[in-house]
Amino acid sequence: MSTQADHGNELIPRPELTPDALRAALAVVAPGRLDEMQAMKDDAFAKAVEWQSLSPVKSWVLAWARDIEIARRPDLSTRYAWAQNNLEHEDAAIAWEALRELSAVLDEAMKAVRE
Repeated sequence: MSTQADHGNELIPRPELTPDALRAALAVVAPGRLDEMQAMKDDAFAKAVEWQSLSPVKSWVLAWARDIEIARRPDLSTRYAWAQNNLEHEDAAIAWEALRELSAVLDEAMKAVRE
């Protein structure tokens, strides 16, 4: 799988790193995950109160920004799907390559949202 991005085919622009912007973006690229996003948001905010720290909220924002980055870019979503589908391949070399590719996709997406 190629690691070079094809930024000309983005489904939507990269959203701002705010809960409302991320929710609006997810509603376009992966609406089936909105309930999951809300549940994780609720958990992050509860932990933030309990821990008296914004770290859980920051982690939630970055995790969803990363997942939206993958979903909004066909180049990344194709690589991600291939990796997910081959993690438990009977050929250990393919499974190992899938794990490497999954890590590369997650790293590339996280780097992109932190720019």
